[in-house]
Amino acid sequence: MIQISDLSLMRGNKTLLHETNAVLYPGHKAGLIGANGCGKSSLFALIRGELHPEQGECNIPRDWQVVSVAQETPAVERSALDYVIDGDKLYRRLQAELAEAEAAHDGVKIAALHGQLDHAGAYDIESRAATILAGLGFANEAISRPVTAFSGGWRMRLNLAQALLCHSDLLLLDEPTNHLDLDAVIWLEKWLQRYAGTLLLISHDKSFLDSTVNEIISVEQQQLISYTGNYDAFERQRAERLRLQNLQFQKQQDKIAHLESFINRFGAKASKAKQAQSRVKQLEKMETLLPALAASQFSFEFFMPPKLPNPLVKMEQVQLGYDDTIILEKLHLNLVPGSRIGLLGRNGAGKSTLIKLLAGEKAPMQGLYETSAGLRIGYFAQHQLEYLRADDSALAHIQRLDPKATEQSLRDYLGGFGFRGDDALGRVAPMSGGEKARLVLALTVYQKPNLLLLDEPTNHLDLDMRQALNMALQGFEGAMVLVSHDRYLLTSVCDDFYLVDNQQVTMFDGDLDDYRDWLLKSDREKQSADKQSANADGTDKKEPKLDRKNIKRLEAQFRQETQSLRKTVQTQEKIMADLEAKLELIEQQMADPDIYDADKKAELKALLADQASCKIAQEEAEMLWLDAQEQIEAKQAEFDAQVAV
Repeated sequence: MIQISDLSLMRGNKTLLHETNAVLYPGHKAGLIGANGCGKSSLFALIRGELHPEQGECNIPRDWQVVSVAQETPAVERSALDYVIDGDKLYRRLQAELAEAEAAHDGVKIAALHGQLDHAGAYDIESRAATILAGLGFANEAISRPVTAFSGGWRMRLNLAQALLCHSDLLLLDEPTNHLDLDAVIWLEKWLQRYAGTLLLISHDKSFLDSTVNEIISVEQQQLISYTGNYDAFERQRAERLRLQNLQFQKQQDKIAHLESFINRFGAKASKAKQAQSRVKQLEKMETLLPALAASQFSFEFFMPPKLPNPLVKMEQVQLGYDDTIILEKLHLNLVPGSRIGLLGRNGAGKSTLIKLLAGEKAPMQGLYETSAGLRIGYFAQHQLEYLRADDSALAHIQRLDPKATEQSLRDYLGGFGFRGDDALGRVAPMSGGEKARLVLALTVYQKPNLLLLDEPTNHLDLDMRQALNMALQGFEGAMVLVSHDRYLLTSVCDDFYLVDNQQVTMFDGDLDDYRDWLLKSDREKQSADKQSANADGTDKKEPKLDRKNIKRLEAQFRQETQSLRKTVQTQEKIMADLEAKLELIEQQMADPDIYDADKKAELKALLADQASCKIAQEEAEMLWLDAQEQIEAKQAEFDAQVAV
């Protein structure tokens, strides 16, 4: 296990962690959360041995293999597949030793190395690497392209693939979803659910955390605070802890007021001087409890646009693409005030291309495309961060938008985006990715758009800023088109989903769970189509078509093989429902202020113990349910492949 004891960690003259303790047990999957700059990435660097603590210890078992994602990708001419396999240093070392043994005709060593290679998973490493690359969005033909042919975002996916391929006892992932689209995020989520090692994950994606971790370690006031359960459970527990902390703080303030009153009244009286001095010492020794300030440092809202023409954008039979390549065609879409659209679709299907058309960065190849005279576009995309002026401040950027505004009003506005005091005057060049993203958002909001185009707006934003953006979008009165891998944001702010697929943009009838099912179904159909294509090309022997009798036999076999699994699913669903009801009852009892009275300490302790045991049982039931579901899905895929011949 990872044992952190009395750990203090600094970066420069800033204290990140102070005399804190934490434990992460083998096999646990923990989400490490906290505001940007609180020390999450520095803790990762400490675990990797790149930093040393000012005091205390961080103990990791010596025999553990620790794997993390490389932050730099060398510009090499090796293929994407070979580059990913290069990440498995053990395999490459054994491979080199085998080549030397073969050259030396050392039969004994050759046999021993083949055994070690087999144990290291060498004989299916290429298929495993190709599967991971496909899951992260790489097309079949792309895995043979050189690394130099990929952009920065795709190179980060290659680094992530390297980390996932390697054997690891401890896997460190720092914002792994930042460079992924939604379908790749869903694939990664399922991969991590099956991961058998210990996981420490930094993420600001609530839905991703909910689905992948069973523990939250939160950096709060230079301390590591552990919470049992996923992110949703963390929010409930933290709210309760903050409520209790506020009660304690208020009690302390009342006691301080009482002591100060006594000192003020009797401090000058000789007869009471001794008692007054006793109260002074009591005040000095009293531990100061910080008030539980749950409010975010970010707060902003969208201004009312000067005009809301209807429609804002009208398009009929629009064709869109690059040079002679058609990306989208027969596009029919009208955007009116109040439209709140989330775009779904695989990477490369054309989501960002459609956004660029709406932003005016691309022109249609043909068709009717009309915009209203009063259209004001607010466009946020990651590439816009590069257009910020490196030597200018946040204040200077926004002053260019509104030269007549007072400096104080602009500084007040920037404060809602986290740029307070000297932060508003600092140069852009040394800003983090999150700070630059907040500045671009601030500039976008200030322009009072009536059409808002957001292409992955939450990349680099921490949880508090994501929540502030979410709340601001709830009140936006214009039209909005959103591309995001953040399912919490998509679900919260979008009224309609459109699917971009097969060069078409059509309304998607369903929610994000339905979209996940659509992805799985389309994957199975593609595998079936590939198999049929191989048969037609003569590259695979065509199997005889199954008759109805054989299909019925396979159906009966499928039902028999999945009977125990389906029973497990039903049993665990009942257990989860019962536990959920029990947890709700416990939370109702804990919501009663009287339960925190001193004479009910034993009752409160029993409730907390029941709550903890219920949550552990709930996690176990969810894992059993998930495992059974995945096995059923795998057998369903096998059955579909058999009957589809």
